[in-house]
Amino acid sequence: MTTTIATTRETPPHDVAAESAQEAIAASRRPRAPRRFSWGWAIALPVPILILIGWHLGVQYGWTLPFDIKMAFLPTPAEVAVRGADFAVGGILDDSFSGTLWTHLGASTVRVLQGFGLAVLVAVPLGVLMGRSRLLFRLLEPTVNLIRPIPVTAWAPLTLLIIGFGDRSTVFLVFIAAVFPILLNTISGVHQVPGRLLEAAAMLGTPRYQSLYKVVLPAAAPQIISGMRIAMGLSWVILVVGETVGISTGLGALITQAREQSRTDLIIVGMIVIGLAGFIADRLLSLVFTIAFGRRPIQK
Repeated sequence: MTTTIATTRETPPHDVAAESAQEAIAASRRPRAPRRFSWGWAIALPVPILILIGWHLGVQYGWTLPFDIKMAFLPTPAEVAVRGADFAVGGILDDSFSGTLWTHLGASTVRVLQGFGLAVLVAVPLGVLMGRSRLLFRLLEPTVNLIRPIPVTAWAPLTLLIIGFGDRSTVFLVFIAAVFPILLNTISGVHQVPGRLLEAAAMLGTPRYQSLYKVVLPAAAPQIISGMRIAMGLSWVILVVGETVGISTGLGALITQAREQSRTDLIIVGMIVIGLAGFIADRLLSLVFTIAFGRRPIQK
C-alpha cells in the first residue's frame, strides 16, 4: 500500500512582499475609471427658483410681507437682470453705471484682501502664543473680550476722525471685523491640541520653539481655517459700512449712490454682486487650503 504524503509549500515572507509590491505597481498603472458627473448641486436649485418666482409674483400683485415690506416698490427679477447685465458689460441702458462692475468689484476686493490679510498676520501668531502660554492668555484675554463685542458700526465714526476718509479707514474696519474670529478660533484650536503630540515631538528631539509651527499649528489647522472662513464672510459684510463715506469707487459706494438716487434695481444688483463675491472668496479659500494640505482631514 502506497501512502502519498502531500506537502504544502509555504511562500517565504519576502516573496509575499515582492508579489504585493508588483500588484500595487500594476494597480497604479491601470487606467482609472472616469469620474461620474455628480448632480448633487442640483439639489440647491429649487430654493433660488422659488425665491425668484415669489419675488416676481409679489411685485406683480403688490404683496405686503411681514415688517410691512411692500413688494410693489421693488423691481422685477427681469429688470434686475437687465440692470446687472448693463452693469457688467454696458451697452444696454447707457448711464453712468454702465460697464463699471469690474472697477467697483476690483476696488472692493483689494480692500477686503488687505484687511483680511492683515488680520491673518496678527491673529494667527497671537492666537498660537495665547493658546500655549497661560500667562499671555490671562494677560490679554480680558482685553480681547472687552473689545470684541463692540460693533464695527461703532468703530466707523471714530475711524473717520482718527484715520480720515479713504481706503485706509475701510481696510481698518475690515481688519477689526476679521481679526477676532480668527484669533478666537486659533486659541480654541491650540487648546485642543493633544499633549501627547507635544510629548512625542519632544521625544523625537523637536525643540520647544519649533513645536509651535511643526506640531501645534498643523494640529490646530481645522479650527484656524474655520475662523478664516468666518472672517472672510464678515469682511464682505463690513465692507459696505467702510465704503459708505468718503469713497467713490467700490460696491459699498455704489449702493450708497444708488440709494441717494432711489435706484432700487442697482441696489439689489450691488447686493447680489457682494453675495457672489463672498461666496466665490469662500470657495477659493477652501480650494487653497485643500491644495496646501492635500487629503488631510483639515476641513469638510
